[in-house]
Amino acid sequence: MSDALRQLQQTEKRYRDLYKRTPAMLHSIDRQGCILTVSDRWLETLGYTRDEVVNRPLVSFLSPHSRKLAEQTYLPEFFRTGRINDVPYQILTKDGRMLDVILSAVAERNENNEIVRSLAVLVDVTENKKAEQKIHQLAFYDTLTGLPNRSLFQQRLNRALVRAKRHDATIDVLFIDLDQFKGVNDTLGHGIGDELLQVIAKRLEKCLRAGDTLARLGGDEFVIFLTGVEDRQDSSLFAMRMLEEIARPVRLRDKELFTTASVGISVYPADGADADTLQRNADIAMYEAKARGRNTYQYFSSELNIQTTRRIEMEAGLRIEMEAGLRQALVQNQLFLAYQPQLDLQSGKIIGIEALVRWRHPQMGLMQPQDFIPIAEETGLIIPIGEFVLRTACAQAKAWQDQGLPTIRMAVNVSARQFKQHDFVDLVEEVLQQTGLMPHYLELELTESMVMEKVQDSIMTLTDLKIRGIHLAIDDFGTGHSSLVYLKHFPIDRLKIAQEFVRDIPTDPDNEAIVAAIIAMAQTLKLAVIAEGVEHREQLDFLHQRHCNEMQGYYFAKPLAPDEVANILLQRSTATAACLFHGDH
Repeated sequence: MSDALRQLQQTEKRYRDLYKRTPAMLHSIDRQGCILTVSDRWLETLGYTRDEVVNRPLVSFLSPHSRKLAEQTYLPEFFRTGRINDVPYQILTKDGRMLDVILSAVAERNENNEIVRSLAVLVDVTENKKAEQKIHQLAFYDTLTGLPNRSLFQQRLNRALVRAKRHDATIDVLFIDLDQFKGVNDTLGHGIGDELLQVIAKRLEKCLRAGDTLARLGGDEFVIFLTGVEDRQDSSLFAMRMLEEIARPVRLRDKELFTTASVGISVYPADGADADTLQRNADIAMYEAKARGRNTYQYFSSELNIQTTRRIEMEAGLRIEMEAGLRQALVQNQLFLAYQPQLDLQSGKIIGIEALVRWRHPQMGLMQPQDFIPIAEETGLIIPIGEFVLRTACAQAKAWQDQGLPTIRMAVNVSARQFKQHDFVDLVEEVLQQTGLMPHYLELELTESMVMEKVQDSIMTLTDLKIRGIHLAIDDFGTGHSSLVYLKHFPIDRLKIAQEFVRDIPTDPDNEAIVAAIIAMAQTLKLAVIAEGVEHREQLDFLHQRHCNEMQGYYFAKPLAPDEVANILLQRSTATAACLFHGDH
């Protein structure tokens, strides 16, 4: 045997060994579609031995749907072009499980340029797909009751309106609000309140007919649209039956509860031609039902609309007054920041601070963001308020550093209107330069809906911020609508789990499952996870056991003044946080 031939054989053997032992799922098929070779990882993942797969058709390991796609589309395409990319398949393991994979392949050709075999790589995306399904569930369904949420209801109602217009049909929208529900929460607690809402949701579902849609809008508000209603008598009978169902006694935790509801009804096309108008008019009618003594229903009318217009005008006057107060607040330094520590759940050390804006109103006292930020968004005042928060937070972070305190990141919330400003990135750069804070100590928190609105523009803005060294986080994750297809392209550093999911741990298995899914998904995407709103030891233990990276909440510290933060950073940055895992707080 010549040296050249021996060297060629050794090279081929090394190649075969490398192919078999690579940490990727690889396989090769011949022109008949039969498996020639597979990598060890392919066998380990699917549970087969090499003898069980070699020389067998690849399609015999695919699900029926994937087998049909392969035989009719992808295999003919591959043997025609010599390449396929990112093909979704479902492949069966030996024990009968189905894995979702993405397959790409290139051809190996002979000296006549004929395809003789393939080299394919498979990526297991099963967990990613489960996580995306969970995010879809979060985006379109209410986590407490499992009913469609506002977004899905709007989509379905809009489709129904298109059909109704085409067939000259009517649609009735019913807005339902439980009477005196706040008293249940206040006297018996949110746990029993949530259980009551779940019971009511199931009773309302029992009333539905084919083609109807029920949704929970939030709190104790539900909405239904009815299709195929012949006349007002039909919807009246439906409303009465629904009120009877709601009014039946509910027994929870050895307590018998009685509740009623007020229902407002609007009708397409008489009371509105679009989903928003119909819902708004049903809401107006519901308030009239409450005014008439509750536990009844009321149809919308033009007279009710006049009354509501007056009420809206009064509210508009209050908004104008609030806007003027906010303008004064900016000029007279009535706005200030409080700072809430963020902790690493493995070491217990403080690794970040979130800046939270407050308003010290001269007449109404201390006002929280939810009291004035919506009006600031409406009026555009959120732009100067957002700049004030960013500038103040960065200056404070640099001041702590100059005092010799441990260096930590400063998290600042960004509003939708700020993010859309064409000079937003320039503003951030200017603030960092003027305050002297290094970019990697700043983290900007953005919401899902904000970055998903114009995906390509968002990716460009986020990338511009990222290349400057600024950290990026998605705030209130799980409450908006995300797609992993896009999320994986955003240069995000961490996901912040919304506190509404953390709040009911460990009493709500659904919220536990959602939090666990978000953590698992983030790990797959190599993103850090921070949970907000941690108030109890049980919540902390749950997050720690599932390898959540970070937390913030009242269990460790409420929002603090700058000197209080400095004291913690100076004296207690490790010692106090360590008690999270070694003793009571």
